[in-house]
Amino acid sequence: MAGLLALGLAAGCKAQTDKSTSAADPGLTRRIEVMVRSQFNMPPDISVTIGQRTPSEFPGYENLPVTIARGSRSQVLKLLISKDNKTLARLETFDLEKNPAMNIDVAGRPVRGNPSAKVTVVNFDDLECPYCARMHQSLFPTTLNRYKDKVRFVYKDDPLTEIHPWAMHAAVNANCLAAQSADVYWNYVDYLHSHGQEINGEGQERDPQKSFAALDRIAKDEATVAKLDLGSLTACIAKQDESKVKESQNQAEALGIDGTPALFIEGERINGAMPEEQLWMVIDRALRAAGEQPPPPEKQEPASAPKPAGQ
Repeated sequence: MAGLLALGLAAGCKAQTDKSTSAADPGLTRRIEVMVRSQFNMPPDISVTIGQRTPSEFPGYENLPVTIARGSRSQVLKLLISKDNKTLARLETFDLEKNPAMNIDVAGRPVRGNPSAKVTVVNFDDLECPYCARMHQSLFPTTLNRYKDKVRFVYKDDPLTEIHPWAMHAAVNANCLAAQSADVYWNYVDYLHSHGQEINGEGQERDPQKSFAALDRIAKDEATVAKLDLGSLTACIAKQDESKVKESQNQAEALGIDGTPALFIEGERINGAMPEEQLWMVIDRALRAAGEQPPPPEKQEPASAPKPAGQ
């Protein structure tokens, strides 16, 4: 459909209804409804109600509110319709000063890489998630080695407790270690993302209590090697205070995250594990925007010439 843009008016902007400009043509009303249903891929049980047309600030167009509803829930789409009834449009404004993805709170979180780097990669991570493990292996050491001191990496907690029974416990333990040592925190995260099967245990019937015990043992082993305060760590692990993890989960929800991993590279979002080359494209863009020169592209090994037949 010409002119339908994926946009909408600023929140709180409400037009006064002018009933004298109502679109009373049943045929036009039907065409609008069919187009809206098609463009927004609406299920059949959603009702669509066309509202009253009012003057708009855009020459040649009028405001046209369209209400979509399912049961007790409803939403108003603020559309524009051309005065010749041939074009619909949807306009949305964005506040560049209030983009939550550009202002993710990472205060107090362990940093890997250069703490003073101009580009930050924030990863909302689930320590039980196999896709997170795959992304983690791409970030460390390959991506870290590629960018060296140009980028810093920060993990935020987003355990998907509905499907990952030990992810919350792992996040709490990791934070207990982080309270004493950022390096030991990263050692623990590295280990869990490469030894998930060890935590899961054998067989189809997984026992969360056995997983918790394994997580505690690994955390204490890491602390012992690093000569941390084992008494403080043991008390922290026993307490299992989930408050900081839940704060991070709430932030993930506010950002619209519905799965892990979810990365934000200076505000630009990446959903799910992806090939390193695509990840690097996003990091390179952020570096250039920060006035930094990205590393040169990886050199490809030349393909060996095929051997003649018979050799």
